[in-house]
Amino acid sequence: MKYVYAFLAAIITIAFIAVLNIQLPVGNSKTPRLGYFLSPQQGFWQNAESETTDFGGEMVLTGLKGKADVYFDNRLVPHIYAENDADAYFLQGYLHAKFRLFQMEFETNVAGGRLSELIGKDGLAIDKYFRRLGMVYAAENSLKVMEADPAVKSAMDAYTAGVNAYIAQLKPNQIPLEFKLLNVKPEPWTNMRSALFLKFMSYDLTGQGDDDLLMTNTKNLLGYNLFQKLFPDRADSLDPILPIGTKFEKPSIVPTIPINVDALYYRISGGNTTAIPPVIPNKNNGSNNWAVSGSKTKSGRPILCNDPHLGLNLPSLWYELQINTPTQNTYGATFPGAPCVIIGFNDSCAWGVTNAGRDVKDFYEMKFKDSTMQEYWFNNEWKKAELRKEVIKVKDGPDDVETLAMTVFGPVMYDKSYQSKNKDGHYYAVRWKAHDGSNELAAFYHLNRAKNYNDYSYAVNYFVCPGQNFAFACKHGDIAIKQQGAFIAKWKHQGEFVMPGTDSSYMWQGVIPNKENPLLYNPPRGFVSSANQMAVDTTYPYYLGRSGNFPIYRGIIINRFLAGMNNITPEDMMKMQTNNYNVFAEMAMPALFKYLDETKLTRVEKRYMDKLKDWNLVSDYDAAAPTIFECFWDSVFVNTYADELNGTGLPYMWPEQSTLVEAMIKDSNYIFADDIRTKDVKEDMHVIVQNACKQACAALENLEKEGKLNWGKYKDTHIGHLLKIPALSRLHVPIGGGANIINATTSNHGPSWRMIVHLTDKTEAYGVYPGGQSGNPGSKYYDNFIDTWAAGKYYPLLFLTKEMAAASTEMKWHLHFKNG
Repeated sequence: MKYVYAFLAAIITIAFIAVLNIQLPVGNSKTPRLGYFLSPQQGFWQNAESETTDFGGEMVLTGLKGKADVYFDNRLVPHIYAENDADAYFLQGYLHAKFRLFQMEFETNVAGGRLSELIGKDGLAIDKYFRRLGMVYAAENSLKVMEADPAVKSAMDAYTAGVNAYIAQLKPNQIPLEFKLLNVKPEPWTNMRSALFLKFMSYDLTGQGDDDLLMTNTKNLLGYNLFQKLFPDRADSLDPILPIGTKFEKPSIVPTIPINVDALYYRISGGNTTAIPPVIPNKNNGSNNWAVSGSKTKSGRPILCNDPHLGLNLPSLWYELQINTPTQNTYGATFPGAPCVIIGFNDSCAWGVTNAGRDVKDFYEMKFKDSTMQEYWFNNEWKKAELRKEVIKVKDGPDDVETLAMTVFGPVMYDKSYQSKNKDGHYYAVRWKAHDGSNELAAFYHLNRAKNYNDYSYAVNYFVCPGQNFAFACKHGDIAIKQQGAFIAKWKHQGEFVMPGTDSSYMWQGVIPNKENPLLYNPPRGFVSSANQMAVDTTYPYYLGRSGNFPIYRGIIINRFLAGMNNITPEDMMKMQTNNYNVFAEMAMPALFKYLDETKLTRVEKRYMDKLKDWNLVSDYDAAAPTIFECFWDSVFVNTYADELNGTGLPYMWPEQSTLVEAMIKDSNYIFADDIRTKDVKEDMHVIVQNACKQACAALENLEKEGKLNWGKYKDTHIGHLLKIPALSRLHVPIGGGANIINATTSNHGPSWRMIVHLTDKTEAYGVYPGGQSGNPGSKYYDNFIDTWAAGKYYPLLFLTKEMAAASTEMKWHLHFKNG
């Protein structure tokens, strides 16, 4: 019998080991490989990092050309001192991998349509979308251009070698936690992965994105005349980046309008067709930047500020570091996944970026001979399409193969196998400037070494897509801002709707020359600024797009503040960058109360409206009035437009808030106030506002009972882990701000890096971002900046020479590298 027991014990042990070595299904997900994940020697326990971890020491790395030193300060920010640029970028790659390896692999897998390789079939919809958008095709084209530039190729090659040097020495117990959770291993880095990451930034910041499809639907639903009222060309309140009245030269390119534009483009109605992408860039993706000249500062020297508004994630999008070589001394925010400093400063100057919002992605409806998509009709003949196979590997499942028909415009994104919502089976090709080969990395490479305004001008001219507003300041005293990118010279309203793709008449006719892009250099007013608003007024000779793609309110308040400020200090800039004043509410409140009959309010409704009228218009964390305003305004907005736009079940484009505010100020009989569902009654703004107030106050009562009336609790800012795991996220972050506010913090979006650079002889700089230097959730450096960021405080940025770093008490660890 004892042999039977021994045999059974052996079977059970083998079965137990087998079970622990596989991922077990749990609901719609799977467990990690529990044996490995729970192993004391290799599992997640090994990712717990001691508070006394020593990041210093000496390392021998094959691939370095000489000796190099990295000093880590007390925030774990590395300061790289290398004898040559190649070694500096090698170490940048090594450090990015050491502290952010999973983030780098995850984000580039998403960009390359390879999320399914990490998470299985749940990633397939996103993968299909990015493959069909042509992300891999775009990255391939740009990589060819980047690698044709010797300096950029050298930087990329060194960076990739550094990443791989870290991966090669990675032991099983050191593999980042997320890889263990997903039961995958990191793969070698390539220059292509860096190109994919940069293309993902193009996708995330491309003006209008897939709005063409939604705009087409909306125009078809309403008719073109009514559509024009919903989406005006300009907001009346616009305060552009270049002051109103700026003079412009005649344009080099005057695009020809197709002769059949009325019949085939503007006047088509019915046949609504659109798709709902599985991922959509956040509408609030944008930024603030400004620079003030010495004429407005206490020191007489320029100050530059920048805070890019992007998704709030852990690990953070940014990684802070300094690079010091014989050719540069640069500090700032870098992207884990690419070499160079993206936003920052050097010994001579500083730069910051905001999104230009210009439309460089259009859709064309194609006519194919048959469903094989081998030939399409173009310029009166059948033209052969190139068929591109995109193989998507799915973890624990069969491969998915997407066949893209490549046309003169670009890939056919929507076809009979990847259809729009109402399954009309039409074919839509996408023409995106990011598909063209470009070398944006060269812009940052040269900015990192810029010494003066001419160097800045040379560097930014490399930037093609997405369009950005590059603010600049230097120790010589110059300040400037340029809207830079390869912007299409379009006829008015070109590309706002799906265009006919059967001939060349609707194709792009040229790119606006760099010298004709909006530029402001040393203006008499003493400052430059941008906040994603339209760059110019109507006298600019090229069409920029409709006002709906350009938020106006942050630009208004920034320019108001800067115009009224003198003797400015960095501390003044900190207060301004974290300011919670709501200029949108300032403009909308009179319009709301203009139509509200307070005599008809109940006691409870009157209490909420009295709180709103007493509001100082500052959206601080503990204030209740911002929540009251938000609920009231949202109710008015939805009640005004929902009857037109919610009727068919198809998605439509909603107008900008400024459109409604300006309409309410002008006209109580605003055409959209009438509810088209009530045939015998004609509503006006008085009815809309009165009903909206009652609805909002009922919701506010519930919020108050739940303890969520205060703005911070209602907004509930959180910083989520990339895998959306609550335990690895920071929830309920106590911060005010909001959309249309300089401190543009919403529920999961906001200032991702705040930077202030005072260009004195010895550069004085401050910065903070909502995260931490380490991507390891088991490290105290994972999220240790968040409380400082939420409180509106800053860290001094230690911009030191190697000798200063070696002697500094604020440097905590020294890591010496030499070639093996």
